[in-house]
Amino acid sequence: MTQAINKSAIVAIVGRPNVGKSTLLNHILGQKISITSRKPQTTRHTLLGIHTEDDFQLVFVDTPGIHSEHKKALNEYMNQAASQAMVDTDIICMIVDRTHWNSDDDRVFKQIKRHSAKFVLVVNKVDLLSDKARLLPYLEELYQKSGADEIVPVSAFNPNDVQRLVKTLVALSPEGEALFPDDQVTTRSSRFLAAEIVREKITRQLGDELPYSAVVAIESFELGERFTEIHATIYVERQGQKKILLGFVSRLVHFIV
Repeated sequence: MTQAINKSAIVAIVGRPNVGKSTLLNHILGQKISITSRKPQTTRHTLLGIHTEDDFQLVFVDTPGIHSEHKKALNEYMNQAASQAMVDTDIICMIVDRTHWNSDDDRVFKQIKRHSAKFVLVVNKVDLLSDKARLLPYLEELYQKSGADEIVPVSAFNPNDVQRLVKTLVALSPEGEALFPDDQVTTRSSRFLAAEIVREKITRQLGDELPYSAVVAIESFELGERFTEIHATIYVERQGQKKILLGFVSRLVHFIV
């Protein structure tokens, strides 16, 4: 059921690869809908995550990392998908990794400035800063450089930081009705999420042994009383990569929780 709320906003989460966009979204939602790994560009598709509380609803658009190396068609597609997600949003939330600003961050920032949406700069992974004294001067530097409406330092693993970010986004949100039922968390199907989880385990366990072009297709998805039986096909580019997968697939069930 869609509940009566005071504020509603579509929030695009953007940034270069591996700054923690998907991890942060999962912690905001309180459950896993977006896959993560240490390997950059794990996220390939835009994905909606819906966070509803008593008087507001935030609809987050998780995006692939925007980057300069886009020689392959897949990389160019991911850049375009991330850029398109910023169109017609209420708030653009750019995630950066501590004090590590580089040319890809510049690329993201330039795209953000083309839009009229509210702009929140989130400095993520502050718990990993070796010298905490650097944070305040860096935040001041970012404020002068970016012209952001708000700058919020966070650790995605700190519930207080996450809640502070949510409150900041709500304060910037326009008045409006809920776009989705209050019990809906994503628009993606269970089959899609299952395929993504399998791909996440492949990425995490096999690292650089398999390319980004590995694809998971769900062939069947049957709900049972105690278990859900899922049959998936994994497509790779070369015959030799099959042997790598065969050793992994025999253990795959132990990794999926």
